[in-house]
Amino acid sequence: MSKKRFTEDEREKLSKNRYVIKVSDKAITYADEFKQLFIDQYMTGKTPREIFEAHGFDVTVIGMKRVEQSAERWKKEKEGLPAIPSGGDRGKKEPTAYKTVIEQSTTLSVLLF
Repeated sequence: MSKKRFTEDEREKLSKNRYVIKVSDKAITYADEFKQLFIDQYMTGKTPREIFEAHGFDVTVIGMKRVEQSAERWKKEKEGLPAIPSGGDRGKKEPTAYKTVIEQSTTLSVLLF
């Protein structure tokens, strides 16, 4: 999760976007409609920044890191892979289920090909 916190004005501005369900000082919850729209447009070759800006988001307020992390998370969900929850798995010693699945898939791919 990003360290940038939203100000009251930024939260108010973001909450007026039709594709935002909820905004806290640390996070934005996007509507499923926007996530699907994002994937559809991304598949046509548009960049994450272009998509966010075309749908009324101020990328300077959100931050490119947040935009890119959202894009990665939604692409993985689209591919059927479990997305790493916001905040990742920092500080955990044991592998997450996501990492285990990826490692096993990679091993299986090597063995089969």
